[in-house]
Amino acid sequence: MRHGPAVRRRKLGEELRRLRLDAGLTSRDAGLRAGWHQSKVSRIETGASGVKAADVTLLLDVYEVADPQLRALLETLADAADGGGDGWWHAYRGLLPPEYRDFISLEAHACAARTLETSVVPGLLQTPDYARAVTRAALEELPAATVNSLVEVRIARQSVLTAERPLELSAVLDEAALRREVGGVQVMRAQLDALRETAQLPHVRLQVLPFSVGGYVGLTSPFVIFSFPNISDLNVVVLDHLTSSLYLERKEDLEVYGAAFRTMQARALSPADSMDLIARISEGA
Repeated sequence: MRHGPAVRRRKLGEELRRLRLDAGLTSRDAGLRAGWHQSKVSRIETGASGVKAADVTLLLDVYEVADPQLRALLETLADAADGGGDGWWHAYRGLLPPEYRDFISLEAHACAARTLETSVVPGLLQTPDYARAVTRAALEELPAATVNSLVEVRIARQSVLTAERPLELSAVLDEAALRREVGGVQVMRAQLDALRETAQLPHVRLQVLPFSVGGYVGLTSPFVIFSFPNISDLNVVVLDHLTSSLYLERKEDLEVYGAAFRTMQARALSPADSMDLIARISEGA
C-alpha cells in the first residue's frame, strides 16, 4: 500500500528492467551504453530514485524500443512519478494537495477506469452546480473563490471523456447517490439529466445498484481501478479517504477489486434499466 508516485516509480522500474532483459542486456551493459554507472540503472529499476523522462528516453533507445505509444507512456510516467510533468493540473499546485494531483495524473494517463460510488456522483460525471454543492458540503469553511477553483479542476478533469482517445469509463452507482438532493431539487434534476446524456457516449457504461440488492461488497468503500495501455502491471486501485488517498498495487489486490467490481456489475441494473430508473428519479425530483 503506497502513495501514487512511489507506486509508479517502482512499476516503471519493473517495466524498464523487463525491456532491458528482452534486449539481452545486463544492468552493467545498459549503464555503459547510456554512459552511466551500473548503480544508476539499478536504482531506477528498483524504484529507489526518481527518473527523468530524458533518462527513460535514453534507456528506451538503448533497448531499441520502437513502439511510440509505449515510449510515450513510460516517458510520461517518469515525469509524473518524479513530481514533474506539464499536465494542466500543475497550474493548480498551490491549491491541490499532492495526492489529488497524483490522482488526476493517473486519470489523465489511464486508458480505462472502473469506479464504484456509494454516496455521490463520480467526479467525471458531475455538473458544475452539483460539483460546487458537493465541495461546499465537504469543505464548508473554504472561501467561495477556492471552491470555484476546485470546481474548475473537477470540470477540467472531464476532458478525458472527450479526448481523441477517450477514457473508457465503467461506473457503478449506489441508488443513494441518485436520490440524495445535493444542492437542491433543480441542481439534482439537472445532474440526473446530465448522467443520462453522458451515458450515451460509447465509451461510458453506467449502472445503478438499486436499494433492492441490499448489502453488497464495497458498500462502505468506494474505489477506482485505473488501467493503462500496453502494461497491465501499471494498473492500480485507488481508495479515497477524507484526508488522503491510498494506492493498492499488488496483483492480489487488483484481482480482488476487479472481481468485486464484476460482481457489482452483475448485481446492478443493466445500463438501459439504469437509465430508466434515473429518469424516474429525475421526474420525481
